Amino acid sequence: MSRKTTRPQSHPRLCGMALACALAGTVLGTAPRATAGEPLFGYIYTTDLLPAGKVEAEQWLTGRLGKAGGDFSLWQGRTEVEYGLTDNLQIAAYANYAWTHARQDGVDGNTAVPETFAEYTPASDTASFHGTKYEGTSVELIWRLLSPYTDPIGLALYVEPLVGPKTRELESRLIVQKNFLDDQLVVAANVTVEQELRRLNGDPDADPLSNDASEHWDHETDVNFGLAASYRFAPNWYAGVEFQNEREFSNFHFWTSGSATNVAYYAGPTIHYGGERFFVNLTYLEQLPFAQDLANPSPGFVKSGRTYADDFEKRRLRLKVGVTF
Repeated sequence: MSRKTTRPQSHPRLCGMALACALAGTVLGTAPRATAGEPLFGYIYTTDLLPAGKVEAEQWLTGRLGKAGGDFSLWQGRTEVEYGLTDNLQIAAYANYAWTHARQDGVDGNTAVPETFAEYTPASDTASFHGTKYEGTSVELIWRLLSPYTDPIGLALYVEPLVGPKTRELESRLIVQKNFLDDQLVVAANVTVEQELRRLNGDPDADPLSNDASEHWDHETDVNFGLAASYRFAPNWYAGVEFQNEREFSNFHFWTSGSATNVAYYAGPTIHYGGERFFVNLTYLEQLPFAQDLANPSPGFVKSGRTYADDFEKRRLRLKVGVTF
């Protein structure tokens, strides 16, 4: 007697669960990388550029918060428009502005204004200082030599001059990028050299025969090394970390002996969301307790292992918002 063979019947709920899992796996497995040109990080640049003919508007807000004591905050804004000249060449122009509040924030208990407002002097050593200024207008050019999507690494060169009231700057940057896990993990490194000229008022306490006694142009160079990594943990969402080593020098010949003044290290988390035409990025950095003041007798501007010279603070917060057209 032959047996009747029957197929097991599929349970509707199990079928639905299997289909949902399959769809979820497909979506997660094929989630697109960040839209071309949008920044994954707050302080570190990548080699991702806008496609030719595309336009992106960005608004930045950077908070530089906390000094050795007292009260201190410096807020810097940037309004930027970027344009893709070609797929490998991008140009941008932006306006930079700032406002600050400082009161008895120096390591000696006096009021110390940030470098951005170096041409201003508080009413007295311990008086509160409030300031608002237009920092200047910048033009940025990024040229991508290698793409991380078609070459072993991404490689780009960056240059940015700034001209403002009593301020001149030239920033040059080498950008390296490497992607892993089918572009799900992005690692970037930057080497930055920024040369600055600031028109300062004469110092009444300086030697009358010295250059500092009268109004003069102050020369400075910042050399920064940055490293960052970001992982796509869900469609359109990235989370990661950033690290910055900042080195300050008292002249343009930063390779000469004795020109180094301050060394500081910053690290912290970053998170990014990128939609089809919109992105937002938030980064928080905190100064690590390994700073050095190389220009003054110990401890100089260093307190609890952190430097509080005029271009350094305890915490930094940066928000970027952008729209692509």
